Amino acid sequence: MIKVILVDDHVVVRSGVKRLLEEQADLQVIAEADTGDDAYKLYHQHQPDVMLMDMNMSGSSGLATLSQIKARYPEAKLIMFTSHTEVVFAVQAIGAGAKGYVLKSSTAEEVIQAVRQVASGKSYLSSEVAQAIALQNISADDDPTRSLTPREFEIFRLLAEGADIDTIAETLKIGQKTVANYQTQLKHKLNIHTPVELVRLAIKHQIIRLQ
Repeated sequence: MIKVILVDDHVVVRSGVKRLLEEQADLQVIAEADTGDDAYKLYHQHQPDVMLMDMNMSGSSGLATLSQIKARYPEAKLIMFTSHTEVVFAVQAIGAGAKGYVLKSSTAEEVIQAVRQVASGKSYLSSEVAQAIALQNISADDDPTRSLTPREFEIFRLLAEGADIDTIAETLKIGQKTVANYQTQLKHKLNIHTPVELVRLAIKHQIIRLQ
């Protein structure tokens, strides 16, 4: 029996995925969470075979929670479950230690296959994302955001979305001074000098989108 923890801040999404997984004789959802903080606690409590976690949640994001869990449990098998089709998000998730990256637009069969494959020790990428990575000709040199660490990427994304230092510190559970230091590092690493340049870079590489 493969034991799974579901993490998503939308009850309807969790309910649908839980029903889908538990229709399989070899899959069991043992716990659910709607925040990154609860996900970390539940992982520590249950240490499941697989954690299926949303990338975007209120409070601590899936990417931040992923890094937190992997720091304490290096062998943890986590799948990012997301609507982000952009390659940069998949690259960051895998770089942070995710064993799978599955789109919410995936078929039921693909989600089930991902859980089984990751539980067996393999990696899994949604076919759409895998194809995008294979077809992408842009090198890391052409996209400086791909050289960012998961923590740098998370702070860059939040800054681009308009979050201030206090909000980022609270969201990621780190000090305001630490956020300010990261902000300075990002300016040097990405060769940006103003908030407008930061937003333009994020839009150019599809990290944020204009509404």
